[in-house]
Amino acid sequence: MTGAVVVSPLFAHLVDDAGLFPPEALTMTEATARHRHDSAAGHPVLTHRFLCTTGDLPAFLDALHPEDRFSVGLITHLDPSAVRSALSRTADDPRVELVGVEGPLPSGPDSLTAVMRALNALDDLPQHASGYIEVPLAGDRPPPVDVLRLLGRGRRAAKVRCGGLRTELFPSCQSLGAFVHACVTEDVPFKATAGLHHAVRYRDERTGFIHHGFLNLLLAVCRVVDGGTGEAAVAVLGSTDAEALAAEARQVSSATAAAARALFVAYGSCSTSEPIDDLRALGLVAKEDAA
Repeated sequence: MTGAVVVSPLFAHLVDDAGLFPPEALTMTEATARHRHDSAAGHPVLTHRFLCTTGDLPAFLDALHPEDRFSVGLITHLDPSAVRSALSRTADDPRVELVGVEGPLPSGPDSLTAVMRALNALDDLPQHASGYIEVPLAGDRPPPVDVLRLLGRGRRAAKVRCGGLRTELFPSCQSLGAFVHACVTEDVPFKATAGLHHAVRYRDERTGFIHHGFLNLLLAVCRVVDGGTGEAAVAVLGSTDAEALAAEARQVSSATAAAARALFVAYGSCSTSEPIDDLRALGLVAKEDAA
């Protein structure tokens, strides 16, 4: 038997289950089995949302047990027909609660037309489901502030890609810091995907890619929430000082944590154990005490 896990509000319900995606790339059987295990364990760092593409939806439904109850974030093209099809395939299945739909910004003659198409595609979502639109952000590309401003007015959320299988998919600290500053300024919630494999910024020895840390990203949001500039966000995104980052996290007030997490909703991780292990190693999550 284990005691309750102590988790700061800064880290509660932070990690979506992206086990189907690289580099973990679990099979559907493996991914659903792991999700059942995680759900039973109930660790508070995990959101217990299972991320699945529309292409994988038939295999996902086939893999579910009659007693399963999965909260699902569905990844799809953001056009009305694709979203309606996904809704119809999950609406009457008691094993599935669709809690979010997310996808890339559609192609269009200009960014504002594209985001309007995406917003229209999300109009049919049930009230409890969130809609996330992935905005283009890679390398040194500046954040599309006009798109984020429109998302804020439309009360939809953004999605930012923090890495991938190619170096150009990793946004610079300057680009990601400007994105954070714009989301806080325009009051746009966002979630992150890809590349956030560890808490602290690091270089992958196998690929040579420099990965952003999810703790760095959390603290960047906290700094801007507390009135910091985009430069303050960039500075903490670039830090590899784990001890200093952990110390800063411990000093985040409950009010700042709540405001930051209202904006930085969650991030998808192909591993559901590594984020917890990293936070535990930094002394930011208490170990479970045997009783």
